[in-house]
Amino acid sequence: MFTDIKEFDVGVITWIIIGAIAGALGKLIMPGDDPGGIIVTILLGIVGAFVGGFLTSLIGIGSGGFIWTIIVATIGAIVVLAIYRAIVGGGGRTARR
Repeated sequence: MFTDIKEFDVGVITWIIIGAIAGALGKLIMPGDDPGGIIVTILLGIVGAFVGGFLTSLIGIGSGGFIWTIIVATIGAIVVLAIYRAIVGGGGRTARR
């Protein structure tokens, strides 16, 4: 996968940046009150980008251009954001009545 440490570092930094973009796009696609605000949403986007990238490479469709990478990362961010909202946000909203 990576031939040396420098290539690995660049790959991780790239996924962090793409994850931040995907988190912001996920927030635009799924607007609403998130527990934790935009910073948590961007961090969840980073997690979603890693998960999406890992899963697509695992099933063999991980290679693609920049647009494909953004799409995969955004889908991963949306899934992670939805799970986060279901776990953390669901209980708090019903208690506020």
